[in-house]
Amino acid sequence: MRGRELEETILGGPARYTKDEVAAAARVPVSRAEQLWQAMGFAHVEDDAVVFTDADVAALRSLVELVSAEVIPPELESAVARSLAQTMSRLAEWQVGIFKSLLGEQFAVDVATTAQVADVILPVMERMQDYVWRRHLAATAARELAERDPGADERVQVIGFADLVGYTRLIRDFTELELARLIDGFESLAGGVVAENYGRVVKTVGDEVLFVTDNAAEAAEIALTLNEEIAKTDLLPPLRIGLAMGPVLARFGDVYGSTVNIASRLTSVARPASVLVDREVAAALRGRAEYRLISVGPTKVQSFRGLRAWALRRSE
Repeated sequence: MRGRELEETILGGPARYTKDEVAAAARVPVSRAEQLWQAMGFAHVEDDAVVFTDADVAALRSLVELVSAEVIPPELESAVARSLAQTMSRLAEWQVGIFKSLLGEQFAVDVATTAQVADVILPVMERMQDYVWRRHLAATAARELAERDPGADERVQVIGFADLVGYTRLIRDFTELELARLIDGFESLAGGVVAENYGRVVKTVGDEVLFVTDNAAEAAEIALTLNEEIAKTDLLPPLRIGLAMGPVLARFGDVYGSTVNIASRLTSVARPASVLVDREVAAALRGRAEYRLISVGPTKVQSFRGLRAWALRRSE
């Protein structure tokens, strides 16, 4: 079958098992194996389809061992699989894009050559993924150890949203290549500014980046610097930015809670090239000579009646 050589190269071996067989080899009920398979975002597999490899058996066994050893609570088994899959799915999309740009038309026409290239490149990518993962794991662990209550999932943080103005129009007017360049430029600039000012990018969704910091001053620097850097380039439209500070629930790499919702709502009502902050961020920054806060009064936003906001600017 066309593409089987490439699939075997990527998966590390040929398909050998049906879902009943892979579940039996891993010593788990088929229903549990199917639940995990679907949690990872994969399509339903027919009972007689031979699509699983030795790597699937090993992975399923490993997950079961982690649950049995109480490293992963049983009730979080599917959530862990789902969170990991969402991250890896996006990474896979990007990597296939690399193969397509590298091989051009050969990617779709000459599958044997694509498989050979994958055989050479995949080990290098795997080593880089392992390195980046370990670096982020070390940094995250260090932050947790520095917290007064490292076991708590909820803590006070500053949430920031930065949203490209006019993105809907750009989608309509730009070619696919122009849009890709804009998104790449935005994500590169935002990632650099956030990292330089001790923040962390939680996620990017097309025209928007969500970031988090441990204090208001770091968030203020990120927001103001983003607008300043955007203004220096003709390639990107201006940003709307909203900042809010309060309790934040961190779960599987994402953040939740009313603080996140407030930051999002402030972003939606901010003017182009401006930064709006909530009461808590304003209070934390008040008295700092490098910033100026201008009250814009109660702000009408969905689900938050009487929300007060301040425009944040640098002191002149």
